[in-house]
Amino acid sequence: MAVRHRLIQATPEAVWDVLADGDLYVEWVVGPSEVTPRTGQWPQVGATIAYEVRLGPLRLHNETVVRHCVQGSELELEAKAGALGTARIAIELRPWGEQCLVIVDEHPLRGPGGLVHNVGVEALIQIRHRAMLARLAKLCESETRPQSQSQSQSRSRSGDRGRRPGPSGAAGSVTHRPGTGRA
Repeated sequence: MAVRHRLIQATPEAVWDVLADGDLYVEWVVGPSEVTPRTGQWPQVGATIAYEVRLGPLRLHNETVVRHCVQGSELELEAKAGALGTARIAIELRPWGEQCLVIVDEHPLRGPGGLVHNVGVEALIQIRHRAMLARLAKLCESETRPQSQSQSQSRSRSGDRGRRPGPSGAAGSVTHRPGTGRA
């Protein structure tokens, strides 16, 4: 099983905000481009998004389905890879102090992809996960990140500018002062 983790310098809520925005899927997942919502409201169970994967001159049209969702902490997806079958991708968010430990577990689920699943394929998935988690961290740790139109509208109404906490000690981050009860 390809399991990888990364400590992200943002709250679990900030990480969930990125995962829960279907428009940002192409920003953190390695491979897809041009995401199109298909059914349901992302990330509710049964919601689907379609996207294109470009491999040189080849254009593959794939789909990802939400199979399990615990708001704020767990997201399980089934990524359909055409003739290769499907893969289960489970993403778990764990609070780690004021940061978020993200754990990704991916393995073949259906189709012939499971037959060719071996140590070499595991190594490729690990490389892909490393890049994917780096992209996710970059989105979550930046103070400004791309926003979908619906997020921009709701944030402008609520006064939230979409700021994310930076690493401890960075400009804009919160430092706890012992004994004062204040950050």
